[in-house]
This record gives sequence, structure tokens and C-alpha cells, in this order.
Amino acid sequence: MSFHNPGYLFLLLLLVPLVFWYIWKMRKSDASMRISSLRGMEKFPKSTKIKIMSMPFIFRCLAIIALIVAIARPQFSNTSNLKNAEGIDIMIAMDISSTMLGEDLKPTRLEAAKAVAIDFITSRPNDNIGLVLFARESFTQCPMTTDHAVLINMLNSVNYGMIEDGTAIGLGLANAVSRIKEGKAKSKVIILLTDGSNNAGDIAPATAAELAKTFDIRVYTIGVGTFGVVNLRLPTPAGMRTFQMESEFDEQTLKNIASTTGGLYYHATNNAKLKSIYKEIDELEKTKFKVQNFSKYTEVFHVFAAIALFFIVLEFIIRRIILKRIP
Repeated sequence: MSFHNPGYLFLLLLLVPLVFWYIWKMRKSDASMRISSLRGMEKFPKSTKIKIMSMPFIFRCLAIIALIVAIARPQFSNTSNLKNAEGIDIMIAMDISSTMLGEDLKPTRLEAAKAVAIDFITSRPNDNIGLVLFARESFTQCPMTTDHAVLINMLNSVNYGMIEDGTAIGLGLANAVSRIKEGKAKSKVIILLTDGSNNAGDIAPATAAELAKTFDIRVYTIGVGTFGVVNLRLPTPAGMRTFQMESEFDEQTLKNIASTTGGLYYHATNNAKLKSIYKEIDELEKTKFKVQNFSKYTEVFHVFAAIALFFIVLEFIIRRIILKRIP
């Protein structure tokens, strides 16, 4: 509840001197009689009139309080918000080649990339998000959707070996562009994550970047992994075996893709860095909200006016009828 004229509530302070005046008046009006002892009079009960002697003053104070509150115009408000969310289209293009099983990110580059991507998807409830996978070939694991539960389930099912080994960065990016270019959102973004150099596919990364630029699609590129010797666990006919590989990837190609499309290049050397990269992209690509507030007010001053009238009538009845004085 709120008040249209809250300043009038300060009039309630006038009750303080009124109460002190009444107490002072009652003390002066008490009749006195000297007797030797009150012990014999204790068993006599007070009359009803004595007990309700102060009721008219109490009712008058309550009437004044109710009247002041009525003047301040109390109101009940019902406020509602209309939120219009303008989401953006996001396509994640993820490398699932054998080098993504490198253990410099824990437990592997691929698993770390999946976990951080899931956190990112969860933080973007209003966006259309899809998933493209690539190695030697490329395919769409999940078209753009706002049903993020389905997208996350499909992302959890991603594993090495779904596509023949290799790294077709240009093909993966072109596939992502073809999936996102028809989106309705004004803002379109591709997050390209890889740890290798383009060594397969019929489309060069630079050509795919120009294609993205044509459709006004920003591409954020993420190079995953450290340079140097990295342990790699691969499935073999004899079971899982650990190998060592020389980790390197074409940073310049990823930088060129990002700069061509107006995006940014990042290098994730550990899990924390990868998470911070997705967080930065999340901040750069905020969903736009338009909020409209609607308030409906219901006046309730008449309730307090009626209460004031009720106490005034009670005071009149008690003072003029029940406590009527005969000269």
C-alpha cells in the first residue's frame, strides 16, 4: 500500500500533545477526600462508568488517526512488467578431431569445451543456439533452437570418432554460416572452436570468413590448447593408449577469420581461460530487453473515512448517553 499525499501523515504527531493534555486534565479533575485508610474500600469494585471514563478520548484519537490516513489517500497498487526480449542467433562450430583429446585441458580439450559451452548455453535463455561439428567433414548436430534442454543433451552426446579424423575449419565455418544466415534475429554470431590447422575440406577458411561477412555474421574464434608436447589418449584395437603429440595450430588463420567478420580471436590454454573467454563473449553479445511497467491503483481512503465516522459515533454515544452528566 502507498499514499498519494504522504505528507499529511505528519499530522499524526499532533496526537502526542493531545494525549499529554488529556492526562494532565484527568489528574486535575480527580476529586479528593481525606480518610484514614483505603483498606476498607479495596473490596468495592469500580463502576462501569469509571472503567469506560477514558473511552471517549480513545475513540476520538482513533477517529483522528483514521481521518488523517484518509486525507493522505492510501492506495493499493498492482504493478506488472511487460518484458520483450530480443534474442540473438548463435551457432557453435566445434572441432571434434583426434587432437581435441589432448589432456592439457582437463579431462580433455573436447570435454572441457563441451562443459563450458553448456554453461554458456544455460546463461542465454532467450537466444536461438545451434551446434555444428567438424573434423574431416562437417555436419549439423543441432539446428538453432530455443529448446536448450534438447541442445544440451545433443552436446553431451558429442564424442571423438563421429566423423573421419581431420580438421576442415573452412568447411565447418561454411556449414555454420549456411545454418545461421536465414535466422530472424538482427544479430548473428558464430563461435568457432578448434585446436588445429586447416588440412581438409573443399572450402578455404578465408573463403568461409568472407561468406560470413557477406551475411553480416560475426565470428569469434577460439584456439584451444597449449603449444609443445601434449599427452593424447586415443582408442586403438588394443584399447585406450596414451600418445604424445606436438601441439600447434594456425593462430593467424583464426585471427584473420575474426578480423574479417568483426569478431575477436581468443587463445584458451586452460579450463579457467576457456571459461573466461565464453564469459567475455556473453558480455559482448547481450540480449536486448524492453521493459514496460503498468500500475493500477485502487483508492481505499473511503474505508478509513468510514472508520473515522464509526469512532466519532461511538464517542458521541458513550459521552452523551452512557456518561451523561446531570447538573
